[in-house]
Amino acid sequence: MAAKQKPSIKKVVLAYSGGLDTSVIVPWLKENYGCEVVCFCANVGQGDEDLAGLEKKALNSGASQLIALDLREELAAEYLFPMLKAGAVYEHKYLLGTSAARPLIAKHLVEVAHQVGADAVAHGATGKGNDQVRFELTVMALDPRLKIIAPWREWEIRSREDAIAYAARHNVPVTATIKSIYSRDSNLWHLSHEGGLLEDPWNEPEESMFQMSTSPENAPEEAGYVEIAFECGTPVSVNGEKLSPAKIIEVLNAIGGAHGIGRVDLVENRLVGMKSHGVYETPGGTILLFAHRELESLVLDGETLHFKQHVAIKYAELTYNGLWFTPLREALDAFVNSTQGPVTGTVRLKLYKGNIISAGRVSPFSLYREDFATFGQEDVYDQSLAEGFIRLFGLSLKVRALNGLPISGLDMPKPDYSRFKRD
Repeated sequence: MAAKQKPSIKKVVLAYSGGLDTSVIVPWLKENYGCEVVCFCANVGQGDEDLAGLEKKALNSGASQLIALDLREELAAEYLFPMLKAGAVYEHKYLLGTSAARPLIAKHLVEVAHQVGADAVAHGATGKGNDQVRFELTVMALDPRLKIIAPWREWEIRSREDAIAYAARHNVPVTATIKSIYSRDSNLWHLSHEGGLLEDPWNEPEESMFQMSTSPENAPEEAGYVEIAFECGTPVSVNGEKLSPAKIIEVLNAIGGAHGIGRVDLVENRLVGMKSHGVYETPGGTILLFAHRELESLVLDGETLHFKQHVAIKYAELTYNGLWFTPLREALDAFVNSTQGPVTGTVRLKLYKGNIISAGRVSPFSLYREDFATFGQEDVYDQSLAEGFIRLFGLSLKVRALNGLPISGLDMPKPDYSRFKRD
């Protein structure tokens, strides 16, 4: 079979992190496409150490320029907090740290391509993962005219060891080694770990792998308390201090990490069909999600709260699958936002050795009425009325029993068709 002919590319904007994969992509693009390479780096809270010296490294690798943008506040306000208000969690555990950041990065990747007059964009996501979908669906949604280059689906490099060797041949300095070869993604919301000994899900993660959180065993012996205030579902202050969205997450990351909060070990179902084993650290996000749920339990009526739980599952699936810039996600946001008006108040939490414990919640829109809930009060709740309600609510069960039918449909007796014969 003849090799697929590469499209003609004049200038490409590469989503650049300075890590192993994107470091080797710069010389590879120049060699294989003969194009100018502009590197784009998004500061989404991955840490100053990951950004230090990035421009020099990109230029030494062959890029014509590096464009860096600080997107931390945009990530927090426009992606993480809407996700928080929706209650989105993928497969009961994953708080979607990487998933939420990818559409933001891809959005600005497109904008930078427009800014520099590029005809293509490129990313370092592998052909086996979810990120390739998230990047490319966003580009397709925002500018389908841009060509997309995914080197991992084209080149002969098949492992991180191969990539390290390629980098050495092209004098590109990288921090990854064959001995310690975890694949990590870090941003304001979380730190993920994959690869290495985690490729066997029987292995317990080594403590030295964790970077955002202390182990519960080494957490303080005394519990810590934190108060978080919300306005219309959005966190606005921590311990009485009003902070920006990104700063709230940073502060709670430090508080939660010190108490061993937010560690998740998950075997998840990737969009591409395979399972993967990852470990996530999301201390601040875990605290915020817990607090938000506590406040919603106080102020939302049952029907809305229960339906919102269904919406949360779909919202998480859309985010995980790279479908952020879609009509359905916008429609779900409209529903979620319509529920968040009363989600205003303060939640107090106790943090102790990896556990979050409710220690109080208050709201001016609370639907909890002590006089209704108190067993002894008859003026607001006539307990004798419950008898009629129970009789009507259980009527179908009563009819079933009177007809001699079992509870389980699997144990149904064979029908007697002779009863239905006509003369």
